[in-house]
Amino acid sequence: MNDRYDVVIVGAGPGGGTMAWRLAQTGKRVLLVERGDYLKRERENWDTEEVFAKGRYQAQETWVSSSGESFRPGLHYFVGGNSKVYGGVLLRLRTEDFDEVAHPDGVAPEWPVKYDTFEPYYQAAEELFEVRGQRGEDPTEPPSPKPYKHPAIRHEPRIQQLADDWAREGLHPFHLPMGALLDQDETGAATPHSPLLRCDPFDGYPSLTNGKSDSQVICVDPALRDHPNLTLLKNAYVERLVTNAAGTSIAGVETVIEGRTHTIRGDIVVVACGALSSALLFLRSGNDRHPDGLANRSGQVGRNYMRHNNATVLAISRDPNPTEFQKTLGLNDFYHAHATSPLNPFEYPLGHIQMVGKSDGTQIEAEGLPGFLQWLPEKPFDWIARHSIDFWLTSEDLPKAENRIFYRNNQVHLDLTQTNLEGARGLREMLRQICDKAAIHPHLMDRTLYLGKDTPIGGTAHQAGTLRFGADPATSVLDLECRAHGIDNLYVTDASFFPSIGAVNPTLTIIANALRVADRIAERL
Repeated sequence: MNDRYDVVIVGAGPGGGTMAWRLAQTGKRVLLVERGDYLKRERENWDTEEVFAKGRYQAQETWVSSSGESFRPGLHYFVGGNSKVYGGVLLRLRTEDFDEVAHPDGVAPEWPVKYDTFEPYYQAAEELFEVRGQRGEDPTEPPSPKPYKHPAIRHEPRIQQLADDWAREGLHPFHLPMGALLDQDETGAATPHSPLLRCDPFDGYPSLTNGKSDSQVICVDPALRDHPNLTLLKNAYVERLVTNAAGTSIAGVETVIEGRTHTIRGDIVVVACGALSSALLFLRSGNDRHPDGLANRSGQVGRNYMRHNNATVLAISRDPNPTEFQKTLGLNDFYHAHATSPLNPFEYPLGHIQMVGKSDGTQIEAEGLPGFLQWLPEKPFDWIARHSIDFWLTSEDLPKAENRIFYRNNQVHLDLTQTNLEGARGLREMLRQICDKAAIHPHLMDRTLYLGKDTPIGGTAHQAGTLRFGADPATSVLDLECRAHGIDNLYVTDASFFPSIGAVNPTLTIIANALRVADRIAERL
């Protein structure tokens, strides 16, 4: 292995994979380091019990919560990172999300870089990740001068009925923008050569057919195929970053491979391990010049952790729901406060509603049934699954300094106090009310297993905010180009940089920002 590169990228998820794809085009020597391997394509990819109940692909780690309890974090160490099991919804942050937003528990802070700067990179990210979508349906949609590259994935009949029912009530259901490689015929069915099938195992599952727009499929593998100047180093754990004597640049990347430590050198180093793991790497890399961790003059490394108030709920349709690919519909009529979203009766934002992967009987049995159903002589798992309609609810949480990841006695600790639960409760109530208007029983059952075991502390989906960016080194870790304050050649391109998180999946913003930062690095190269 060469020990010196023009760029070393740590982490092959959406932030690192996108960066590798872009910088490989410069012709410079680029090394992409991933602590895991390729996720094995196997029958268990689509096995509900293996994926959800047993956590087959989840990291084998134990962390400690603020209450002192041990838990297993919902992390996935593979080429492609957490995008191997993400839900594939690729929404832009709303224009208003870049401004201060008032919530019952406080204010989501303003971004130092606004939507206008991100817009062309959002467009490029949507095209790169082959997003299927339809402009103009969602009233909260930010300005987008160009259409989607591909048409939206069509609703199946029961979901189309739901969209029609809600539209008659004055709501604005829209087709979710999906990173799902479904090639449709004129009826919406998958074509004979479509990478993605219309089938249940998508949301939260690895894609057995490589039909999901994940970082491996979209970025890493094509870049390796087309650019011999890009090298992928798998099963390699970056233990720490070593600075020069002055502490002003990264001189070495200490990497453990098969139990031995190697020092890799790069003129530029990009960290994209995921918000939690990137913060831990900064903390592990402390030295005399950076006694509290790299770039931690502000004391903010590892702090301001956000991960949304996510909930997955199951409702019972009065009519059967034979939908195979359910994740096609979203609703943002309650996203903003009442003044901007008039159908929201509250004076604060509630958040985003979308469909989630269809329940099956095995999932429902593993979840445990509501108490009133346990008394039935035969627990009707399969009947419930046939009639289930499943929703994912996302409400914004706030960046609090006390919500943080850190080491204590060489053990990872994650402190988390939930915020903005009032908004989450309001969103759930609005969903309950509008279900009653769409031939769906207004009783919502929680699908906690979907979010991973030990929710909420272990449910690390949508992690963000631990290395936030800003102009002032006294209050931020990264500058406006996501370069570490005071360390000239160190950049970060995962969701660590977020100062606030809005109420949509952060993945598209991670990809767009990686393209934005990659342009700056390419100029340096």
